[in-house]
Amino acid sequence: MKIMIIGGTGRVGKELVKFLKQDKETELSVTTRSPGKYQNDHIFENVKLVKFNLAELLVSDITELFNGFDVVYFVAGSRNEDLVQTESFGAIKTMQAAEKAGVTKYVMLSSAFALQPDKWINNPHYGNLQAYQAAKYIADYWLIHNTDLDYTILQPSTLTETSGTGKVQFNIETPGENSITDVAEVLKEVINNKNDSNKVITMHSGKSTIQEELNNL
Repeated sequence: MKIMIIGGTGRVGKELVKFLKQDKETELSVTTRSPGKYQNDHIFENVKLVKFNLAELLVSDITELFNGFDVVYFVAGSRNEDLVQTESFGAIKTMQAAEKAGVTKYVMLSSAFALQPDKWINNPHYGNLQAYQAAKYIADYWLIHNTDLDYTILQPSTLTETSGTGKVQFNIETPGENSITDVAEVLKEVINNKNDSNKVITMHSGKSTIQEELNNL
């Protein structure tokens, strides 16, 4: 299986790389603006680092890059610095390219309740993330309504740099917290579980195993 991770050098991306590398049959590529910065990082050993500036690339450029890939992950984030060129329009360009390239599966890392503005507009929990939520809404909505891709949209709550537990809850009603490791493990597992096809999954930490929650979708 050939997998491309857009944003694979970020916090979630690095953890996702660790999980995906466990399958020795996987051919893994990761995009980055500065490949040289990571070429000696052991996390990216046996991973192809691809020079990639999302804001500068045309859909045709990205399509050429995606040709031959089975799965594309979008886990990129601008940390509120360029929401249009990364989280919204940037993400949409990768969807358009994935569709043109015949990619089998597209997995989007989003944010809890991005598609439900009533849950985040003026909600103190989201504080200064109102524009971020709006950008994620645009990308998620486009993926669902303007593509024919087989997608999974994972919408975790607040990310924490705590140890993973492997215990989660899907289809939540209120925001909570998620270990970055647990989020990455869910992202890894969704490409092997047909229950998540064309699904939006909200999540936070919980009491069930990841496989239990996936099997119950």
